Amino acid sequence: MLTRISSVDHVKSKEVVFSSTFQIGDSSIINAFSRALAVQREAEIFFGDEGNFPSYPVFKKPLTLPIIDEPINMVRHNFSPIIKVNNISLNAVAFSSVLHVGNSKNISLEARIKHIRQLLPERH
Repeated sequence: MLTRISSVDHVKSKEVVFSSTFQIGDSSIINAFSRALAVQREAEIFFGDEGNFPSYPVFKKPLTLPIIDEPINMVRHNFSPIIKVNNISLNAVAFSSVLHVGNSKNISLEARIKHIRQLLPERH
């Protein structure tokens, strides 16, 4: 893997959360995995079985990646051995995402979120 010097003068970030990565410099492998249950309730009623990830199929399904079979021709001209960034300003890096200044060999990111709305029965 090509190694270069990564230089960042100033970083301003409020949050880096939930299986996210903020990295300055080279990496061989970045793996990020996040899963969450987002429950919206009309009333504060708890059933006691919330939070059981395996009971929801979205968390058990195998991830199907597309097959990339197109030839890629690429020519690089890195005239400087330095990756130079003056300023980075962001609100948040969240849910299995990456802010990376540098070279990477392999990156795998996955976020699975189950949204649930619990509404009260309608009364007629």
